[in-house]
Amino acid sequence: MAAPLNCMSHVPGAGLGGLALAAVLGGLLHCFGGVHGSAGGWNSLNDDLLLPYLPPQHGPQHHRRYVRDCQALLRGNATHETWPSDNSTASPLAVTYTFVSDFPPHHPNRRRVYGHLTIVRDPLRTFSVLEPGGPGGCHFHRRATVEETVSRSQCLVAQNGGYFDTKTGACLGNVVSNGRLVQSSGGVQNAQFGIRKDGTLIFGYLSEEEVLATENPFVQLVSGVGWLLRDGEVYVNQSQVAECDETQETGQLVLFHADGQSGVRGLNLWEMADFLKERGVVNAINLDGGGSATFVVNGSLANYPSDHCVLDPTWRCPRSISTVLCVHEPACQPQNCSGHGHCTLGRCHCHGAFWSGPACDVLDCGPSNCTLHGMCTDVGCICDAGWTGENCTQACTNGSYGDSCAQKCLCRNDGKCDPVHGSCTCPVGFQGIFCEEDCPLGRYGPNCQHPCQCPNQCYCDRRTGSCNISLDSAVLDKLSRAGLCLLQATSKEEFLFSKKVWVAISLGLLVLLSLSVLVNVRLALRSTNQRHEHGQYISVPLEEINGGTKERIPPAAWEEDDPTEAAWDTNLTESVHLL
Repeated sequence: MAAPLNCMSHVPGAGLGGLALAAVLGGLLHCFGGVHGSAGGWNSLNDDLLLPYLPPQHGPQHHRRYVRDCQALLRGNATHETWPSDNSTASPLAVTYTFVSDFPPHHPNRRRVYGHLTIVRDPLRTFSVLEPGGPGGCHFHRRATVEETVSRSQCLVAQNGGYFDTKTGACLGNVVSNGRLVQSSGGVQNAQFGIRKDGTLIFGYLSEEEVLATENPFVQLVSGVGWLLRDGEVYVNQSQVAECDETQETGQLVLFHADGQSGVRGLNLWEMADFLKERGVVNAINLDGGGSATFVVNGSLANYPSDHCVLDPTWRCPRSISTVLCVHEPACQPQNCSGHGHCTLGRCHCHGAFWSGPACDVLDCGPSNCTLHGMCTDVGCICDAGWTGENCTQACTNGSYGDSCAQKCLCRNDGKCDPVHGSCTCPVGFQGIFCEEDCPLGRYGPNCQHPCQCPNQCYCDRRTGSCNISLDSAVLDKLSRAGLCLLQATSKEEFLFSKKVWVAISLGLLVLLSLSVLVNVRLALRSTNQRHEHGQYISVPLEEINGGTKERIPPAAWEEDDPTEAAWDTNLTESVHLL
């Protein structure tokens, strides 16, 4: 039965026009449920369906041992084939051939078939199995056309991939997308195509343990139905026996696409296998076909769909499908080139002159890389204080210091300037922050830290400390000024001393004189008091003075009288006596 076909295959080192490469060729389907193929009702009627297995199952009912035991003895226990992938980085990444051929050739009932065959370089980096709408598409049973899927993934060439349930949208078989296990079929023995982490291409039947292996795991994996070519030989009949007793003739090839309509035009599995074998294909598995067969180049549909459109069956519309095989530019790791470059064809092109490395994450400022005196940045070397130059190899010259040697030193008298901080190291004979001071007389050496050791306390040379020195005019002038200053200071001190002595003597004599006067006065007062106490007094009444009788009263008689009156009389008598 003729049908539109997609298949996945690999080509050895020669073939297809003499191109030396091993390529993955694929056509995929996308799983994007709930999203319809075209706006405005231009959706597929899903009227060209191919069911490789009798309902309701998808896949054989027997296990891997049955597959292994029913194959020819020459195959041994191997149920799959491996082949190292091409890692060529030459351009272009993918080459698509368009063919228009008659099948079978020279047969009176031959059919005209249109199709495409694409050769992919470096499939480990340029080939991906995509879920519809991104991660989670199979989980949510989403479907979308191939065009819708590639618009999100920037595929250069894309085809539909594995089978799916046209009623529920569920993806069928094993699916691994960009290193992420989407789903496992639980060991169902459908023909598989995958790429392992080391780039090895896998074709054939896999156990569940092999699918889930963590050592050298699969980075891409998709399930088909039927192994068309095995190790360069047509394997359709053996594959039918290994998978199931009854299959419907259908076909699909990875990056090989043949337009057609089931039962009307296209190729059957044997014709496809022969066609691929003649062109040097070694291994090929059959993927989804019928109305699912879609081929997209640079985001645009490039084939003739076999499904009729819902809006107007006069036209043909692409089907919303499940998984998609995508050929794309190789990705950079990381994709943004560490923020310091842009990714082109899997290579990071670093920005500026100093970012380097495969991921643009290494700063490189040249062979010396700023030596040990600076830091490499995206604008070049930033030198430590005290260093300058393109690679920070030049120390600041005497007279400058600091960052980029931009500060001017202030050291005098040939003082050395620290290139980092600008502090001054003075030569012998000088001191001060800026070495602006000579050593004082009596000291010498670096920073004037040593006292002179000359006899008689003579001063020494301020640089060497030598006591045998010749005096220059500057030193003589300094000594003259110092001597004059000392002489004036001495004279002033002597004058102040003599003045102080005379003042002290005068004050002392004044004090002695004052004491003498006080003593004499006191002695005089004491003598007077003694005469008053022991002398003879004569009382002369006023009557007698005025002519009356004179009466003598002895002092003892006063004691018998009133003391107040006696004191009054005594004073009066003394007054008379004095008169």
